[in-house]
Amino acid sequence: MKLPRRKFLHLAASVVALHAVSRIAQAETYPSRSVRVIVPFAPAGTTDIAARLMGQWLSERLGQPFVIENRPGASTTIGTEVVVRAPADGYTLLLVTTASAINATLFENKLNYNFLRDIAPVAGIFRVPNVMVVHPSFPARTVPELIAYAKASPGKINHESPGAGTSSHLAGELFKVMTGVNMVHVPYRGNGPALTDLLAGQVQLGFDSMPASIEYIRAGRLRALAVSTLARSQTLPDLPTVSEFVPGYESSAYFGFGAPVKTPTEIIGKLNWEINAGLTDLKLEAQLAELGGMILAGSPADFGKLIAEETEKWGKVIRAAGIKGE
Repeated sequence: MKLPRRKFLHLAASVVALHAVSRIAQAETYPSRSVRVIVPFAPAGTTDIAARLMGQWLSERLGQPFVIENRPGASTTIGTEVVVRAPADGYTLLLVTTASAINATLFENKLNYNFLRDIAPVAGIFRVPNVMVVHPSFPARTVPELIAYAKASPGKINHESPGAGTSSHLAGELFKVMTGVNMVHVPYRGNGPALTDLLAGQVQLGFDSMPASIEYIRAGRLRALAVSTLARSQTLPDLPTVSEFVPGYESSAYFGFGAPVKTPTEIIGKLNWEINAGLTDLKLEAQLAELGGMILAGSPADFGKLIAEETEKWGKVIRAAGIKGE
């Protein structure tokens, strides 16, 4: 029997309303069990520490464990795919980093997912600057002096990074594109070996993360020339930014949370609210500041906009430099 149009529309509206009520109720009771937070890096690094700090906050606020699960490998793609394939119920989250934006182009046509399409942004946590550092014996003491030296000696400056396609590597490539200098990239397998050779003077320059380099800077074993963010860092407030000499230059590592794309918006909203509350907590804010980070609060849409912009930005740099994923 065919229903009258008015009755059909009424029934359809009722179904939609019931579904909305169900989603709201689900969000109100969320979480009712432990939540996995997939960190696509090995333990003990900045990413892992950030995830554990925020996981502890969420556990205390929401009354359920937020369990950190390290899934390193393949430039974060292994851990990311775990989350992409997980049920979209809020019980599997991803610690999102700059690598996600880089990988979209670096491994173009090789990924089993599309990050912008398959991961829903939840909230940003913080950004960490790269620091332009040189061996103390290096003659340049400022960014303009470095540019002048590099142009006078093309190809004679080696800049290290913890690996091809890392944020440190691309920070250097962006600098080369924007200044026209010719420097040689020397990739290593991780921060440790790269910094070891920089400290020994085997290479001259690095665009290293703040947490990895800060103690060497304080001890005078490395000379910091500038930070890579648009604003100066509270950790090294007297250090200029690269953009003060190269207008528009910006490079940093960002951290935040994502979830499978069909995760209910009410759950994402609840997580976003609690994460942003954590970012106003003085204790947690101080702990993140110790990592050299700057708070990255905002809505899911704000974080999604950042990821999209970074994906486009680093895509241009990767193509201009001819970098290939290994």
